[in-house]
Amino acid sequence: MSMKNKQEEIVIYTNENCPYCKKIKEKLIENNIKFTNKLTADNKEEWESIISLTGMPTVPTIYYKNNYFVPARDFQNEDHLLRIFNNFEESKFPIELQSFERLKTLNYNMGLAFQRTDQLLKQIEQNYKNLFEDEETKTD
Repeated sequence: MSMKNKQEEIVIYTNENCPYCKKIKEKLIENNIKFTNKLTADNKEEWESIISLTGMPTVPTIYYKNNYFVPARDFQNEDHLLRIFNNFEESKFPIELQSFERLKTLNYNMGLAFQRTDQLLKQIEQNYKNLFEDEETKTD
């Protein structure tokens, strides 16, 4: 898989004994994608800044085209990451607008999650009440 545009610098922040980091790097090498590997232990100050920015101390964190990609949050596996690289297009919108829209989306999704949780808790509560009532009628 080759990247569609001129290759931009890719930096991967890894830990020395991380098997997932190794898998990602092998996949990039296999696809002739150049990258710079930075061990978090050797780049502590830089890594701490990235953790402060992303809020996620997770490796491998990848920097590409002024964006940080964190496992699970942004990509699910090495193939997914390659698809991101190959299809990546920088936004035409200013970062402030992007951030605002993402916050609105996050707020919406959290609201939905809380509604679903509330519905499930009400179902559990009703099931518990029904079970308790059934037990009472059996003992009468």
